[in-house]
Amino acid sequence: MVKLLFLAGSSRKESINKKLAILAADMARKADAQVTYIDLKNFEMPIYDGDFEQENGVPDNAKKLKQLFADHDGFFIASPEYNSSMSALLKNSLDWISRPHEENEAPLIAFRGKVAALGAVSPGGLGGLRGLVPLRMMLGNIGVTVIPSQIAVSSGFQAFDEDGQLGDDNQVRMLKATVDEFVKTASQLSQ
Repeated sequence: MVKLLFLAGSSRKESINKKLAILAADMARKADAQVTYIDLKNFEMPIYDGDFEQENGVPDNAKKLKQLFADHDGFFIASPEYNSSMSALLKNSLDWISRPHEENEAPLIAFRGKVAALGAVSPGGLGGLRGLVPLRMMLGNIGVTVIPSQIAVSSGFQAFDEDGQLGDDNQVRMLKATVDEFVKTASQLSQ
């Protein structure tokens, strides 16, 4: 059974991107994937700094997060759009887990050979789509296979009902298509 990790690039308690990641995780579970949902808020770490790393090493939370990524076949990231890019929290987390911390550790063990799916929710009309472009590029550059399908949910503060479900049938279909492709691709590449 394929093992997939789900997370959002936001630490906000009521994050609309967390809602999307949770929905995607539920869909993947129904598609027979082994699912882990995490909250980056539980992995606090300093802003990446090479001098800090040299003096203190890789923070424990970065090691824990890297191990979670390494233990899964792929990951789904629901990324908020901050100024047409990804959030500082997400970028910092990905930067820290890219750093080796064990002797003879293979480079980029949290990323190489993994499959990723991307989504975004935004209050704006483009649904966070612009922020997915640099995230897709970064992940591709570090050895991740990023599936072509993705979801961008516009009018994010009105997109979810009180039960956390998407209210628009087209958005539900788009999310399901993305999750189905994610599960299928990760299953095929993990064999």
